[in-house]
Amino acid sequence: MQQQPADRYAPQRARGAGRLVTKTFGGRTRLAEFFQEGCAKIRLPETFSPEMEAILINTSGGLTGGDAIEWSVAAAASTKLTITTQANEKIYKAAADTASLSTHITVGKGASVHWLPQETILFDRASLTRRLDVDLAENSEFLAVEAVLLGRKAMGEAVSHGFFRDRWRVRRAGRLIHAEEMRFDGAIEQLSRAAAVLSGQVAFATLFYTGPLAEALFPKLRQCVEGTLGGASHWNGKLVARLAAPTGFDLRKILVPAISVLRNGAPVPKVWNI
Repeated sequence: MQQQPADRYAPQRARGAGRLVTKTFGGRTRLAEFFQEGCAKIRLPETFSPEMEAILINTSGGLTGGDAIEWSVAAAASTKLTITTQANEKIYKAAADTASLSTHITVGKGASVHWLPQETILFDRASLTRRLDVDLAENSEFLAVEAVLLGRKAMGEAVSHGFFRDRWRVRRAGRLIHAEEMRFDGAIEQLSRAAAVLSGQVAFATLFYTGPLAEALFPKLRQCVEGTLGGASHWNGKLVARLAAPTGFDLRKILVPAISVLRNGAPVPKVWNI
């Protein structure tokens, strides 16, 4: 009897890749390169300003073990780009392997990129490895937010076990200026109860900003997060805020105004409110 290949009956996995490159034309940020394949889609809604907004979409509806999506964004000199997602990214129970989500962002001279994906929801027994790599020019601006929900409390969901690794590397002119490493592995519910971790909260976020307005925005950001389960710091030309809340709704009530502060008064993208 002829032996069948080992992967003949392997589960079908979601694969996707998207790339976006901007340029300046007529005083506006325009599209220079555009590529998408698999479950990764990019949409560019019409804006009434010189800036560009990009909405990332995962048409598979979520990620599970073995799925992989890669995003690549390059903002040319003097362009302004805001990137968000159509909805929350859902990470479902993984029977085997881990889901992979990687993003690489390049920001040119005098350019500005705001990386504002909506929250990532981890379900029980989910497994996700996420990576964010950013290369900045000397005088560029970059804002990032990553928010995570350990299940949806309003739906009675909880995350007892799973795996989540989040890795950030931000470089300016080739020099590393910020690094993040987060890893939850195994009994997440038990680990998150620790006072040094989340003190039992199930929604948390990190905000990061570096650019010419860092010093001016810092007191406004601290005032915004005062009295919440979080705090903000400013050093070496960058702002970092850590936020935690008992539910995703409570987190948004803090996160949305904090993002607006770091956008110098501009609101969050409209898809956040749909």
